[in-house]
Amino acid sequence: MKMRTQLGNVRGLGSAKSGTGHFWMQRLTAIALIPLTLWFVAALASMGSVGYAEAVEWVKSPITAVLLLALIAATFHHMQLGLQVIVEDYVHAEGLKIASLIVMKCGSVLLGLAAAFAVLKVAFGG
Repeated sequence: MKMRTQLGNVRGLGSAKSGTGHFWMQRLTAIALIPLTLWFVAALASMGSVGYAEAVEWVKSPITAVLLLALIAATFHHMQLGLQVIVEDYVHAEGLKIASLIVMKCGSVLLGLAAAFAVLKVAFGG
């Protein structure tokens, strides 16, 4: 005996609908964060106690700026995916769940954009 609706059978969707895609995206961002975080920590450690001007020159390097943007994108997307799972699992009131997801996703995007803007502003001057 199947417990799925006829529409669910036609669409081929389970109860979570996109759980596999979400699972893989969370794993991919985690894998991307490993080398990016190691690079970032190693770069900061090797800089020691450099001054502001040296730090700005470091960020102005095209490779550094691109890696920083990749780190920011992966970090905030991974954070958003993890928080989404927490909200979906532990917030049971449907209205509060939807509101929490909207606030969390918008907050993640805004924080990621602010961090990316800061890197771009330093990298391109201004």
